Amino acid sequence: MAPFLSFPAVPDLTVDDFDYALPPELIAQTPAAERSASRLLHLDAGGALHDRRFADLAELLRPADLLVFNDTRVIKARLYGEKSTGGKVEVLVERITEPDRALAHLRASKSPKAGAVIRLADAFDVTVLGREDDLFDLRFPAPVLDLLDAHGSTPLPPYITHAPDAGDDARYQTVYAREPGAVAAPTAGLHFDTPTLEALRARGVDTAFVTLHVGAGTFLPVRVQRLAEHVMHSEWYTVPQATADAVARARARGGRVVAVGTTSVRALESAAACGNGPLAAATGDTRLFITPGYAYRVVDALVTNFHLPKSTLMMLVSALAGIEPIRRAYAHAVARRYRFFSYGDAMFIERPATAQTP
Repeated sequence: MAPFLSFPAVPDLTVDDFDYALPPELIAQTPAAERSASRLLHLDAGGALHDRRFADLAELLRPADLLVFNDTRVIKARLYGEKSTGGKVEVLVERITEPDRALAHLRASKSPKAGAVIRLADAFDVTVLGREDDLFDLRFPAPVLDLLDAHGSTPLPPYITHAPDAGDDARYQTVYAREPGAVAAPTAGLHFDTPTLEALRARGVDTAFVTLHVGAGTFLPVRVQRLAEHVMHSEWYTVPQATADAVARARARGGRVVAVGTTSVRALESAAACGNGPLAAATGDTRLFITPGYAYRVVDALVTNFHLPKSTLMMLVSALAGIEPIRRAYAHAVARRYRFFSYGDAMFIERPATAQTP
């Protein structure tokens, strides 16, 4: 079991260093008509910006490169119900801890105590067993995943204003999703479709998978000014031996490790932090907080979406490319009217030519 991992941020950095002005109309409310039809902003290793289409990605990768995907599957984690008093309740399952037990966010006018029974979806009752920090420990009457599949709804991000429908059930999920457990999509992967994956294989680009179950904490704001005081939320991940081997092969043939999404970054870098030698298989919870000053050990380039101002993900991409290059890229994206966040457009970020992987 891997330890909780957290690294100190550069002491003088504050959340304001990662702010930018975003017109609300640039927040994408629906996905592009086709997954790979999104735009792609390329920030190259020299710091130059290029406006491209996502379908161009295969041309930007080299035959020796390795793409690492997060194969987590978004579960229908949101449920509505009421307490025995009649008060309305909204439940967002954060993590399934046993087949019939889960930790969940719970929104109600008054928090229920241990022993309380909540009726959900007018179909079944759950019992509150207690609390773990801000999360409620709930006992379900049957396997949690089965009940969520039957009665839950897709947990769209808070900045998407419409209620989820069948279209969201399909498009807020990657085409390669297979390990259920996420309550938010690894959104960089939403741009990949079968033709794009086939084009990458034809080019000789290798692929591998990690799993990191994205939690609702990915949307939480940083509530302190100094980054060094921020406590990162934890997420469960696994890096299988097959992926560690694929990374070693890519390195041996001179290829780059290209993470698809910040969650793949966190999984790979968390596993690397568990040892001093080559990347090895690892699994566990991570609180890895990547900020400028962090020395990347595995990832050379990143496919990612545009992130919320002042978010930990803005800090992660700034650690990869540099604060000023990311500021320029985001100003360019706003000026060129790129679409932002989960259903928005993508970036391909290459590490500066001066940065070396240890």
